[in-house]
Amino acid sequence: MKRIFLVLNLLILPFLINAQKQPWQGKFEPIDNLITPPSTYRTASGAPGRDYWQQRADYNIKASLDEKTKVLSGEETITYYNNSPDELTYVWMQLEQNVNKKEGESFGDAFGGVRDSISSLNMQYLTRAIEFPAGHTIKYVKNASGKDLKTLVNQTMMKVFLDTPLKSGETTQFQISWSYPITDRSMFMLSREGYEYFPKDNNAVFLIAHWFPRMCVYNDTEGWQNKQFRRLGEFALEFGNYNVEITVPEDHVVASTGSLQNEDQVLSKQQRKRLDEAKKSFDAPVLIITPEEALKNEQSKSSKMKTWKFKAENVRDFAWATSRKFIWDAQAHQFSDHVTMAMSFYPNEGLPVWEEESTKAVVAALEVYSEATFEYPYPVAISVNTSNIGMEFPMISFNGGRPKNGKISDMAKAGMIGTIIHEVGHNWFPMIVSSDERQWMWMDEGLNTFLHQRTVAEKYPQFSHTTPKSIVPFMNGNQDIMRPIMTSSDNELLTQFGANFYQKPTVGLQILRNSVIGKELFDQAFKEYANRWKYKHPNPADLFRTLEDATATDLDWFWRGWFFTTDKTDMELSQVKWFRVEEKDQNIEDQQKKTKIQVEGQDTKTVATDFSGGPEMITMTETPDNNYGGFLSRLDETQIRNNLSGKNIYEVTIKNVGGLVMPVTIEWQYTDGSSETDRLPAEVWRYNEYEITKTFVKDKEVKQVILDPNFEFADVETANNSFPKTEEASQFDKFKEKKN
Repeated sequence: MKRIFLVLNLLILPFLINAQKQPWQGKFEPIDNLITPPSTYRTASGAPGRDYWQQRADYNIKASLDEKTKVLSGEETITYYNNSPDELTYVWMQLEQNVNKKEGESFGDAFGGVRDSISSLNMQYLTRAIEFPAGHTIKYVKNASGKDLKTLVNQTMMKVFLDTPLKSGETTQFQISWSYPITDRSMFMLSREGYEYFPKDNNAVFLIAHWFPRMCVYNDTEGWQNKQFRRLGEFALEFGNYNVEITVPEDHVVASTGSLQNEDQVLSKQQRKRLDEAKKSFDAPVLIITPEEALKNEQSKSSKMKTWKFKAENVRDFAWATSRKFIWDAQAHQFSDHVTMAMSFYPNEGLPVWEEESTKAVVAALEVYSEATFEYPYPVAISVNTSNIGMEFPMISFNGGRPKNGKISDMAKAGMIGTIIHEVGHNWFPMIVSSDERQWMWMDEGLNTFLHQRTVAEKYPQFSHTTPKSIVPFMNGNQDIMRPIMTSSDNELLTQFGANFYQKPTVGLQILRNSVIGKELFDQAFKEYANRWKYKHPNPADLFRTLEDATATDLDWFWRGWFFTTDKTDMELSQVKWFRVEEKDQNIEDQQKKTKIQVEGQDTKTVATDFSGGPEMITMTETPDNNYGGFLSRLDETQIRNNLSGKNIYEVTIKNVGGLVMPVTIEWQYTDGSSETDRLPAEVWRYNEYEITKTFVKDKEVKQVILDPNFEFADVETANNSFPKTEEASQFDKFKEKKN
């Protein structure tokens, strides 16, 4: 036994020494203490558990738009299903329009403070010098019997006290009457809905969202999700069925969530005919309302009203847009068991690019996202043109991007198309895979941007898209203000918002797909997550666990580093040593001379900076019998020597400077002009998270060694990734740029 222990001690001694040298950071330890523990509601595999439940809310809404006063009024009946195991004595509802009230928390400061030279628009953001009405007016809240229910409003949240406790498995119903003044979003930039005014023809496009009082989520991990709405953190909402009647001026056209129920009453005979043609057109859009008809319609200003009726099933929200300015086109897209109508609504100010590109981009998103997750289930997918925003809702999105004098730059066109793809893609995340946007915005924005960028890469390869290199400036930024991805959206700086919640999660998923797990296995696992949690409410833990469960890959090291810290990737190729094994019969005089220098009277080997000194010759001795312990068999040492004869042995030392552990990709460039690549998994850092040494045997002589040659891991410093080191970092950047 002593001999066995001696051998084991000799094997583990180097690791013990390294552990004593460096403080243990636990980069490979489980993240169980950082995420929601598994339960019968949410399993350790990342799937919904046998006791998983979620609430439901159905809505019947009647709304009317007063175009002159810009006031929207409505009445709604809510049927609320308590599927939880808990008895509820009150419920919480969202009143997002209250965020625009004067006494609400300021949003303007996010744009920066007072400056020596400041535009009047920026000053309006900061001071609200021009006052305007805003916020919900609640006329009444009544139970099913018509009795008033007590309510209390706290900013953007309304507490409704139930007259009798709502027990588990029971349903309650109540009615609400409300109104609010629609804000001019082009003047005040208060939110991503409102109206856009067109002075030339004295018309407006109304984008109606966050418009009706709606139920907050009540779930197993948070109870009531009733965080205040502060504009950037969006929504957590329950699924349900909607029946909505929208009354607008007779010459308006309405684009909406859901299926239009009364075509005969609101569309002309010619429009219905064109729409029927569009339902059979799978290759190109059909104009339902032409540009000429829209221009003519702008002049009508009807005083009569018309009601549009829509029905939507199993959605978590409802939004719509209306204007007399709309051009309308539509194209059919065939899925395995249904047809979806891709549609676009836009004013003449959007021509020609919107007619050429909008519906085409909608179809592109439908194709790629459906392949990557599950088929788009809804009857319509709508893109509405507006100025300088992108905002998503079930089946409909409001998308910026507009030419100037009929012309648009390539960059602006790419931005417009990317916005449409992104907002249509939100139908999957979070409109169906319904994560909590206010708490974990990256779960919808990051996952959606990941597929949005994949769609751009596949359908529009001429456009640039996010890669690991894109996130380097952010990750190499000021650590004092940087926050991890696992930060609530309301607590993130506006300057960091896009990079931290959109780009960084996207790059993280790209690294997993392309460089850690592999495309085929990752894609299957990502699809598994989407299908497990469609029409449900996943948390970060459910995503993390599903991707591990479906790939048989321990990814806790990745989640911990990429999502829970602000560490960065910076691997330094600190040393490469070149050896050859001395031939057994070689004379000592024939060995390669070893260069030495005197330091404080002691002989110390020179640290080579290139390969010009040639290899260091090393001897390989016979293995002592006691190294074998009790084993009687022996290695064929002659074969080992023969297999290494004439070979080049390279010992590579890599330091983890940035803190993030990542897989290691090493490119070997040989003196004959050829090259090859070795890939090491992230687990090579398990025993020492700060420095690793690896040995490679090569037939050819090496000219240069390069880490991360294809820039897969967002390494923030390329100047230390080569041996011999390049003269200037910029030269190495150019080398990588050429390879990419």
